[in-house]
Amino acid sequence: MRVLLVEDDSRIAHFVAKGLREQAYAVDVALTGENALYQAAINAYDLIVLDVMIPEPDGFAVCRELRSKGYRVPILMLTARDAVEDRIEGLDCGADDYLTKPFEFRELLARLRALLRRPNALQSSTLSVADLVVDTASQAVSRGGKAISMTAKEYALVEFLARNAGRVVGRAEIAEHVWDEEFDPFSNLIEVYVNRLRRKIDARGMKPLLHTRRGAGYVLSQEDGKPDAKLPDGRNRGHV
Repeated sequence: MRVLLVEDDSRIAHFVAKGLREQAYAVDVALTGENALYQAAINAYDLIVLDVMIPEPDGFAVCRELRSKGYRVPILMLTARDAVEDRIEGLDCGADDYLTKPFEFRELLARLRALLRRPNALQSSTLSVADLVVDTASQAVSRGGKAISMTAKEYALVEFLARNAGRVVGRAEIAEHVWDEEFDPFSNLIEVYVNRLRRKIDARGMKPLLHTRRGAGYVLSQEDGKPDAKLPDGRNRGHV
């Protein structure tokens, strides 16, 4: 999941961004309201963490402008102002949640997970595709009841694919949601990570769940769909 963190305090921004990246989030940082609006206009984010007291426009104004333009991504406001009136203003201008400073980082993570579930309020914290289970609360992955060890980026990729299970997602969409603004679109990094995931979740003897759709992208599904063309040695052309 890709997050835009809007925070002008460099110490707090570094702390929060570092913590989020360690939890498998891709993070872009904006230091001003103007930069936040620009970043939101050119990138696809799954969440925005927005400090209220940022250089103009402030967080309230940024939130209002995003909502007025139809921006529907969940927004969590951060502020040292804990007066009831401020919380009301934040929610009324379009924020989905409000967290006052200082805060426990674990609470921030829990609120972000809750916001990601909000489009489907009753959705479980676990995502399942056949016997593959992705627990978004503990960031644990298992298949057939057996735990699978993953790096933070491998987990981020499998969670994104699991959230879009049954739907083909292309390289551009994966890059937008799993990597940050420093991702090189000409690299083969996505193919490398897909290959790593395939070796881990589609171990020998297991029914393949991670499929390549040649010219389109990848899909996590228990259904193969139409088989890809075969190479002379029997391998699928679509597989990396």
